[in-house]
Amino acid sequence: MHFKWNYKAPTPEETRAAEALGAKMGINPILAQILIRRGITTEPAAKRFFRPQLGDLINPFLMKDMDVAVDRLNDAMGRKERIMIYGDYDVDGCSAVALVYKFLQQFYSNVDYYIPDRYEEGYGVSKKGIDYALETGVKLIIILDCGIKAIDEIAYAKSVGIDFIICDHHVPDEVLPPAVAILNPKREDDTYPFKHLCGCGVGFKFMQAFAKNNGIPFSQLIPLLDLVAVSIAADIVPVIDENRILAFHGLKQLNQNPSVGLKAIIDICGLNGRDISMSDIVFKIGPRINASGRVENGMQTVDLLIERDHAEALRKAKHINEYNEQRKDIDKQMTEEANQIVERIESQKRHSSIVLYDENWKKGVVGIVASRLTEIYFRPTVVLTRMGDLATGSARSVIGFDVYAAIKSCRDLLVNFGGHTYAAGLTLKWDDVPKFRERFQKYVEEHIQPEQTEAILQIDAKIDFKDITRKLHNDLKRFGPFGQDNPKPLFCTTDVYDFGTSKVVGRDQEHIKLELVDSRSNNVMNGIAFGQSASARYIKSKRSFDIAYTIEDNIFKHNDVQLQIEDIRPSEN
Repeated sequence: MHFKWNYKAPTPEETRAAEALGAKMGINPILAQILIRRGITTEPAAKRFFRPQLGDLINPFLMKDMDVAVDRLNDAMGRKERIMIYGDYDVDGCSAVALVYKFLQQFYSNVDYYIPDRYEEGYGVSKKGIDYALETGVKLIIILDCGIKAIDEIAYAKSVGIDFIICDHHVPDEVLPPAVAILNPKREDDTYPFKHLCGCGVGFKFMQAFAKNNGIPFSQLIPLLDLVAVSIAADIVPVIDENRILAFHGLKQLNQNPSVGLKAIIDICGLNGRDISMSDIVFKIGPRINASGRVENGMQTVDLLIERDHAEALRKAKHINEYNEQRKDIDKQMTEEANQIVERIESQKRHSSIVLYDENWKKGVVGIVASRLTEIYFRPTVVLTRMGDLATGSARSVIGFDVYAAIKSCRDLLVNFGGHTYAAGLTLKWDDVPKFRERFQKYVEEHIQPEQTEAILQIDAKIDFKDITRKLHNDLKRFGPFGQDNPKPLFCTTDVYDFGTSKVVGRDQEHIKLELVDSRSNNVMNGIAFGQSASARYIKSKRSFDIAYTIEDNIFKHNDVQLQIEDIRPSEN
């Protein structure tokens, strides 16, 4: 893959501001410059960034309908009504259900939970789920990470005497469901200051408000923050402002005292004893939580996340890990097939988007395949499979392009759709798929910017190896948690050479283990370049080259750092 490097040298004014901020904060001006570029320009703002405080969380009652939601929950408990916690089958939904269920169970026993079957019921609120609630005497359903578009279903529930409280973060339509309360910061009539909570985050805010209203100490919510951090990472929401506070303290909880269910997942992931990061959640913990909902049923995930016995949790985690292995095999096969289709269909190459459909693909992994194709081809991608007379699937997007808006532009062809900027789900008649592809691709062509379809590396700073000190690395860690809108700082160094010991490694000889020398400072650094063995011959030719990289701990050498190299290119001189 050939990346385009974007680097903008600091102006004299930016350099002076960085030196001043660096002096006040006791950090390298290089890092102060990165802070300024990320909109953190003052000492108080930098202190809040580096030391996120739970006391700075937003008052949950600023969210529209929060007072109504808390009153209805209090009434349900007072009248001893049966309550159901209902959620989506992905990481965000299952974590949200586990969080609300675990918290309420401390104070109230007449509570149940429900995750719809992806294959039998589909996404969101199902009539089957409502009927189950009716049969079991439920009077109140708290729905998490979905429900914002379930107008007919919630009207049906209301007609049979079941109230809904919706906790969602997906973009609402103009008409809202007839729920008792709708908690969603993306509502047009909601003035809540932070719009980017995940579904689990909205559920947490509801429990925060409930606790505040009932005199329950906030400290009783802290053990649940590990679930919020998992959802923030897995759902790829911006790790800024309130999400940064929740992710920071959630990661602390995950590392120091995780719940029994999450500890079991950590054990089977091989993360035990490691400092768990947001990327560990994205690539290891999240896929396993997702696996049962993709292959079988998400109820098993919630069973694990609320488990109190470690031996039983470990048994359940191993079972879910088997689902994850199945999911990986299906995912790999489908991605290979999709790649072959893209290569074969000349029109797909010409378009700024990809729309693929195959009636034999498994519904549970089309979202993963869409993500893979987006990463490979740098184009908004929709992947669909067939369910009877309908096509159903997922869309993923590239940075800066609103795939939800693109899908919404085709709404007259859709049976159902929902999502947000970078990820969406949709259902339409199978016979309408060709027409949808044509309309979707036309919208993308008209709205996408050329640079959004390029593989671009945003370089934060140009440095020499002599700048890479233990203190710089320790201060860099304070920029975390990393994620959407707060990426790990990316550096570049130009005119470096092989020190003579670089070699190709890996089972398939696909990686390069590097030892490099910087021509300006003569400092030597170790590095690893995953999947870049094609550059090995050039590196060994003794010619100079430029590298773009992040700075990481060397897990094999204590107290040492290494470069994780994202791209290698010949020097221009």
